[in-house]
Amino acid sequence: MNASNQPVKPAAERAPSYYAASLNFESDYPTLQGSVSVDVAIIGGGFTGIATAVELAERGLKVAVVETHKVGWGASGRNGGQVTGSLSGDAAMRKQMRNTLGEEVDDFIWHLRWRGHEIIKSRVARYGIACDLKHGHLHTAMKASHMDELKATYDEALRRGMESEVTLLDGAGVRSQLGSELYCGALKNTRNMHLHPLNLCLGEARAAESLGALLFEHSEVLEIVHGPRPAVVTTGGRIEAKQVLLAGDVYHKLERRQLKGLIFPAMGGIVTTAPLGELAREINPQDLAVYDCRFVLDYYRLTGDGRLLFGGGANYSGRDSRDIAGELRPCIERTFPQLKGVPIDFQWSCAMGIVMNRIPQLGKLSGNVWYCQGYSGHGVATSHIMGEIMAKAITGDLEQFDTFAACKHIKVPLGDQLGNPMLAAGMWYYQMLEKLR
Repeated sequence: MNASNQPVKPAAERAPSYYAASLNFESDYPTLQGSVSVDVAIIGGGFTGIATAVELAERGLKVAVVETHKVGWGASGRNGGQVTGSLSGDAAMRKQMRNTLGEEVDDFIWHLRWRGHEIIKSRVARYGIACDLKHGHLHTAMKASHMDELKATYDEALRRGMESEVTLLDGAGVRSQLGSELYCGALKNTRNMHLHPLNLCLGEARAAESLGALLFEHSEVLEIVHGPRPAVVTTGGRIEAKQVLLAGDVYHKLERRQLKGLIFPAMGGIVTTAPLGELAREINPQDLAVYDCRFVLDYYRLTGDGRLLFGGGANYSGRDSRDIAGELRPCIERTFPQLKGVPIDFQWSCAMGIVMNRIPQLGKLSGNVWYCQGYSGHGVATSHIMGEIMAKAITGDLEQFDTFAACKHIKVPLGDQLGNPMLAAGMWYYQMLEKLR
């Protein structure tokens, strides 16, 4: 929270979110004017771009980050704030990466699950980033068939030495953790975390700046110049660089010849209630983050000042909902009937970059121009993992990058015109399967 521990009016330059109203500090980086020369130019001031900038600056490289809006303006500053070991597309990842990694693929994916946690915890401690970082998460079952999935995850965690961090709960066990009758079981995981994502992103930007990185806001990129000495051209200036990383996820329209049809927007809605006072302890006494086992799930947690932050119901048409609070209030009241009629102070949307096979997309557009995108709703941890992988690749260690770059992706003709209807149809199919399992 801010120094007075009271929400401030959200900046007009940001979404009207709880996060924007509870910043520790607002960013105020200049607009790029004139010419700058660096080792690496990064396009995109979200988690991927900022995390990579920190990694590269720690390695001694001169870095510049350009952002069209504000640092953390997109999904990085609007998401549910959960840091979990659930990797998007892990089944597809395992299948494809077996060609590269052989029998080591299972170990690779398991360790990847938790690498983002390690990076975030270490960075928060090293740079003193205040972002309400807390441990504890429940993956909840809404029907008996969901317990098979949770039991399999629990068994693997035990095999991997996490017995002190995971607990398989029955319905009574869940009710001891949550003031809700909705669930018949859950997997509790104390390695998983939750946090204020916008304060984390801005804190990491400040860390990058302290290491010599240059950051520019309100600097829309018009063109990437390829060649022996690539460049990034904005409306007001130019960055000459040895290498360029495109890290704008679903928000940019650059390099359409190669990237069109690979990633599509899905809109997630999030609301935050008024402060709940003693009700906060009644509904969530352990201060846990929660999401359920459904294909289209609900997710929620308490904020640092005792509000319920609740999201769900992704819209795969790529269009914003007109009434997020109206759509999510029935979900809140079904989960916690004691919150019936609770005031909702904030509502906002979050555009997630969805990949058809859910595997993050890493690649090269030319010899020294890279891209990294597509976390399909699991971006807080995954973006930090990818930031480390991209920094390694840019500085010569290509092993993990090559493993991801070798994965095949579906490129949809006509881009968003066909991709979003395909996503919507696919999610309808999975929702029908949900009713049968």
